[in-house]
Amino acid sequence: MSLFQDIYDVVVVGGGHAGSEAAAASANLGAKTLLITMSLQNIAQMSCNPAMGGIAKGQIIREIDALGGYSGIVTDKTAIQFKMLNKSKGPAMWSPRAQSDRMRFADEWRLMLEQTENLDFFQDMVNELIVEDDTIVGVKTSFGITIKSKTVILTAGTFLNGLMHIGNKKFGGGRAGERASTGITEDLVKLGFESGRMKTGTPPRVDGRSLDYSKMIEQPGDEKPEKFSYSNVTKHLTTQRSCHMTYTSKEVHDLLREGFERSPMFNGRIQSIGPRYCPSIEDKIDRFATKEKHQLFIEPEGWNTVEVYVNGFSTSLPEDIQAKALRKVAGFENVKFFRFGYAIEYDFFPPTQLKHTLETKRVENLYFAGQINGTTGYEEAAAQGIMAGINAVMKIREKEPFILKRDEAYIGVLIDDLITKGTEEPYRMFTSRAEYRTLLRQDNADLRLTPKSFEIGLASQERMDRVFEKQEKTDTFIKFLLETSVKPEAVNHILKNKNSAEISQSMKMFKIAARPQLDFDDVRQFPGVNDFIIDNNMDNEIIEQAEIHVKYSGYIAKERNNADKLNRLENVAIPSHFDYHRIKSLSYEAREKLSTIQPTSISQASRISGVSPSDVSVLLVYMGR
Repeated sequence: MSLFQDIYDVVVVGGGHAGSEAAAASANLGAKTLLITMSLQNIAQMSCNPAMGGIAKGQIIREIDALGGYSGIVTDKTAIQFKMLNKSKGPAMWSPRAQSDRMRFADEWRLMLEQTENLDFFQDMVNELIVEDDTIVGVKTSFGITIKSKTVILTAGTFLNGLMHIGNKKFGGGRAGERASTGITEDLVKLGFESGRMKTGTPPRVDGRSLDYSKMIEQPGDEKPEKFSYSNVTKHLTTQRSCHMTYTSKEVHDLLREGFERSPMFNGRIQSIGPRYCPSIEDKIDRFATKEKHQLFIEPEGWNTVEVYVNGFSTSLPEDIQAKALRKVAGFENVKFFRFGYAIEYDFFPPTQLKHTLETKRVENLYFAGQINGTTGYEEAAAQGIMAGINAVMKIREKEPFILKRDEAYIGVLIDDLITKGTEEPYRMFTSRAEYRTLLRQDNADLRLTPKSFEIGLASQERMDRVFEKQEKTDTFIKFLLETSVKPEAVNHILKNKNSAEISQSMKMFKIAARPQLDFDDVRQFPGVNDFIIDNNMDNEIIEQAEIHVKYSGYIAKERNNADKLNRLENVAIPSHFDYHRIKSLSYEAREKLSTIQPTSISQASRISGVSPSDVSVLLVYMGR
């Protein structure tokens, strides 16, 4: 007998970043939602580094916020430092990143979820899926409790049959101090799902009181810190904590090599694949043997705690080797350990077994989100969580699925890459993965996505009003620059100071402002510009939007045109369960790949590895084009 009388609309299994965003999205859309997690004290726990954002990842957090998710708000409320990375490059590359207070981050997430209507909680482990006629109808917990649900979202993170390694020791667990999740993998394999193993790792945590920061390079936050959320509920930081940087050395590397024969990575005990772009320290010194030093970033875990995260020293080497080597790093001579680094292996399910909604192809109403799909990183997990939460509700209500295209969001790139190409190693988002990164900037995520979210009922009216105001004021400012002329005597002294060619006759401000030598601090010195900004109550966000448009409008228009051309192929739909084997003019590899992935459009088919341009041409002919 079920102890839960109601049939839930959505049951979310796992309370990490994916599960938290999935539960929030589902509940905020009005669906009766239950979040089941093994530890209510560790909701949205930062298992690895205490930071959110970074290259491309910061864009994803901005997109989640624009959709009405919680990650940006929680990050702002718990941030101890903010940096805009890549400011020396074009705006397509600008990426926000914040250090967070780890303990406050998890607390704030829990408090926000507890204040969310339609959301219930239960602490237990799900170890059985209840499936009838290839449709999920509920879950069963380790206490033997059956919970009925119309949809289920699995966000198990690194907990599925998790196995932790330090030197020759190994023990079950999803992360330090927490047990592994069992039973789900076995159920899914019985249902016909393909599974695999992946690996990730974490560095030691140390006592900051035992470090000598005078031997390190200080890494302060931005002088004028921004924030992640577009909403008014968060504020910019007024004080910040610094990170620090130091280096390994040849001596450190030699000491680490002494432990290689006891390293589970090198003695064959770990055979699963780890993240390419976040390798362990032993992997770095093995792969880059000629490098005599590597950077280490020393990151505080919060405002008041003395615990410090040693970013760049991820390892599964024996404890004695970790201690001996780290004490040879400048500033770490007397280091005291809170806990040693370790590696963890866990089950994942190749994401080509999913639809773009993140619903599985084999079992109806079952969704996967997060590291179960082969991704790595809080941001990638949270993005999948919010999309799975939205689409589970859309499915229940028999509405159109909510799918973001590659030219609409980094989230769209992430999910399309996973579904179409799959992954054999932990997938991490980079700006280079996006063909349209000039369109997908961190500054315009609200303009791109809030109207879409508002339409389905997730983003609030207040959010939508802010987007309208931002767009209207930006357009007004641009129109002013396009229509207002300026005389030579009013601006030539500014142009001369910036080594820009002086003008000999009146010229529109827009044309002068577009010059690469000038920034908008210079433009504000043009007659009437500063008064216009003040009279129209324009903040830095509006000015930044206008500046980007003025300087990059040509590039933006060209990229938009390219995206529109390729999107025409998105409109050439392929029927579900299409039999590719009957088209003998397709290559054998294309038939196999297309049959496995079952793309929904010609555009998606064209992105599948092994499908050639000639195969795409054959499909276009066959579809009547």
